[in-house]
Amino acid sequence: MANWWLCNTAYDIEYDALSLLLRLIPIGPLMENNSHSPVDISGSQFWSEDSSCLSWLDQHKPHSVIYIAFGSFTVHDQAQFRELALGLELTGRPFLWVVRPGFISNEENSSFNPYEFLGNNSNNLGKIVSWAPQQKVLAHPSIACFVSHCGWNSTMEGLSNGVPFLCWPYFADQNLDKSYICDIWKIGMGFEPNVNGIISSEEVKNKVNKLLSDGDIRGRSLELKEIVMKSIAKDGQSSKNFNSFIKWLEKV
Repeated sequence: MANWWLCNTAYDIEYDALSLLLRLIPIGPLMENNSHSPVDISGSQFWSEDSSCLSWLDQHKPHSVIYIAFGSFTVHDQAQFRELALGLELTGRPFLWVVRPGFISNEENSSFNPYEFLGNNSNNLGKIVSWAPQQKVLAHPSIACFVSHCGWNSTMEGLSNGVPFLCWPYFADQNLDKSYICDIWKIGMGFEPNVNGIISSEEVKNKVNKLLSDGDIRGRSLELKEIVMKSIAKDGQSSKNFNSFIKWLEKV
């Protein structure tokens, strides 16, 4: 019954899917307003952003930092958290990790402290924050790759910044988004769990090293960035679609 079905995507990256339902109108990628107005909001999440991570990123070389963020709903148990942390340590690469409240299952009933486990940010190798200004992080030149749950907003944000992905989907559409990233766009790789369903520290280390040594993935990531950013430029398809919507609103 709706007149408009607006969606956060771009025609050139999903033309097969969009051609199946012509009423879907791409107006993406939707990007954060970079103004500094006092009335700006940080997005649709409920945690305050820790912007100290941006100055921390400034201290690192281009394409050197692993960024890890699993969105608002993903939960890991302590065993998986430890394996991921150990895997990041094994890479020997700097990392920025978003560990939001509730990220670890049964966190409130446990003596396990992720900040203590990771050394309370006492060394320059890794930094953890409870929430990050993600679009600014992904746009930072020091970011090498994005370990992501593959939520669609995160997928579009990584895509818009030309960042390769390491995919760790949790539920719902995230597995389909992983297929786009790894099989259709070919700008990332997925982790493989062991027989116990755990993604091991060795798997984390090996996939990080494999991804960051793959120049083709980096190149395709930058090509797709150019494609999606053209769609929201002045004469891009997403911009035209959005302007048509605004004109329709003005007539209503």
